[in-house]
Amino acid sequence: MPSRRETAARAQIDAVYGTPEDEFGVTLFVSHHLDELDAHYWTKHTGTSKPDARKVLRLLEVCFDSEEEILEEEEGPRNNLDFTLPDGVTNYVICVEFDGSGNVVGVSMES
Repeated sequence: MPSRRETAARAQIDAVYGTPEDEFGVTLFVSHHLDELDAHYWTKHTGTSKPDARKVLRLLEVCFDSEEEILEEEEGPRNNLDFTLPDGVTNYVICVEFDGSGNVVGVSMES
């Protein structure tokens, strides 16, 4: 069962996908990987050679759970969850940042 933070992170990823503000975040992550990964990969993981964006988003796995590693910044403590695709096919992650109270404060694509 996903943690409360993972559930919140996934909800925010879904919410920002396709919005103008997210052009270079989740939206770019999905479009880039749909273009770059071969049909075999998609068929293996989604059952179709050309999945829609929502199927790609459902594949995301937490790749580094840094909830326990709090980073001290000017704004105070923050932590994040990073998501990526299965099988180590990419160096890119979707990073969801949380404030000290556990609220989502940002979503970005990073390498």
